[in-house]
Amino acid sequence: MAMPIASKEELHGLIKKAIDYSKPRRFKQSVELIVVLRDIDPKSPETRIREIVFLPHGLGKELKICVVADGEAAIKAREAGAHRVINKAELQGLSKKEAKKIAQECDWVLVRTDLMAYAGRILGPALGPRGKIPVPVPPTANIEALMKRYKSAVIVRVKDQPQIMCRIGTEDMDIDKLVENASAVLHALENKLPSPTHNVEKIIVKTTMGPPAVLER
Repeated sequence: MAMPIASKEELHGLIKKAIDYSKPRRFKQSVELIVVLRDIDPKSPETRIREIVFLPHGLGKELKICVVADGEAAIKAREAGAHRVINKAELQGLSKKEAKKIAQECDWVLVRTDLMAYAGRILGPALGPRGKIPVPVPPTANIEALMKRYKSAVIVRVKDQPQIMCRIGTEDMDIDKLVENASAVLHALENKLPSPTHNVEKIIVKTTMGPPAVLER
């Protein structure tokens, strides 16, 4: 069994330090995980990382899920509390400005597979620059269950720099839950990196406006 990138004890100490370092703010701060990589070329297809990770304890705040669907799927999405439901006719009539507003408002856009071509063409140019992707949903899928699942999802990816950054929760969450969320992200990395213990240079945890707590590897 491969060695983990970081033990739960190390993560607990790191997260506690980051929260302790952080000054109280007038809003609930997110807790962010940053993993700095070494010997990884962000432009190489072999080391390109783009994974959706479902955090076991959610993000501590409600994510906005938008659904592109017609018929019964649209009805069920509305009943399940979707932030916005867009049918085919509405999708085809969206202006670029409206598409950008949707991309800004929605954390995840779930799209019934038969509408993916339209969503990719109309919403894709607005979602892409924000690091968001339309998620294909089979017509027979349980839309309510999928919406619930994606409310705890983050994208883990390497962009222009050899590092990943994502939220793992909020400062008021139990530290053990934040540790398990961080472990889920690191486990996803372990499955993608050629040599996880070598490729990870440092792990950083910080709140939205707080200073970083750093674990060198």
